[in-house]
Amino acid sequence: MERKLSSLFRVAIFLISLAMFAVLSLPIWKIELSAPQYPEGLTLKIYADRIGGDVDIVNGLNHYIGMHTLHTRDFVEFTVLPYIIGGFAVLGLLVVLIGRRKVFYGWAFLFLLIAFTSMIDFYRWEYNYGHNLDPEAPIQVPGMAYQPPLIGFKQLLNFGAYSIPDSGGWTFVGVGIAIATLVILDWRGIRRKSRVSTVAAGLALMVFSGSLQGCSSSGPQPIQYGQDNCAFCKMTFTDRRFGGEVVTQKGKVFKFDDLHCLLGSLKAGVPARQDIGSIYLIDFVNGGWISTESALLLHSPGLHSPMGGDIAAFAGKETLDQQQYKGEIVSWKDLYH
Repeated sequence: MERKLSSLFRVAIFLISLAMFAVLSLPIWKIELSAPQYPEGLTLKIYADRIGGDVDIVNGLNHYIGMHTLHTRDFVEFTVLPYIIGGFAVLGLLVVLIGRRKVFYGWAFLFLLIAFTSMIDFYRWEYNYGHNLDPEAPIQVPGMAYQPPLIGFKQLLNFGAYSIPDSGGWTFVGVGIAIATLVILDWRGIRRKSRVSTVAAGLALMVFSGSLQGCSSSGPQPIQYGQDNCAFCKMTFTDRRFGGEVVTQKGKVFKFDDLHCLLGSLKAGVPARQDIGSIYLIDFVNGGWISTESALLLHSPGLHSPMGGDIAAFAGKETLDQQQYKGEIVSWKDLYH
């Protein structure tokens, strides 16, 4: 008689299916373009049902070198892929209900088939996109093709192109790892089945949690002290009491080791005011993040910040009162308006 899947195995498959539902609303892949004339860069985001990001700007650039313009309606994949992903997630729920090993293995093989076919189709699209050029294009470079990399970096004229998974893509990768782990655990047939099932359910929970994090908005990133450099002065971060980050509406993060550098970059238009999503400052007391809307700022020569801005951020009046530095309380609006 065929051994059925354990309860925790089913829980793992259920969480994997929920993660696949999340992929429907997350960007699966992104192609980032960097060039001197675009300091913030350009990004194409590929969802299950559409192309997003800086599509209009990229289409305008494509005109000059003879590449086809990008429109969601021109790709049958954006019609079919949501049904494939959603159908796979629904089948996962059926596997949970049926609970038979043979059905689970068929579902796992289907994932492998979907992943393999998707990568082949993506490569084919990139090849056609970069090679089928308009012979009447204003700019022509003999022998030059503009195929973006399948994954990784490639230089295309004065643009650097990065092709990497986005949050939905990493969720998809996590699902694949989770399914492979379930298959391996089941094959091994370890006697302590309760332990195996617990590992499987825990891994699936990590994948599902990761997909939920992908749905959340972008925020500040941890600073690697001794490694990261300030985006303005290029000095390495050393003092954990000072600094800040600007997060653009597209999620790009600019790191600064001093409020003096942060303000200098903003006043220079990097990033542009209309592109700013949020700004965070480092809490002088505990090193956490504070938004500029809620931060209390103290300007004091005794602070000795890295680049001489001598402005520290505090979470509230109670923490500011405990400090020994004498100075003037300033507002963010006074500094950047």
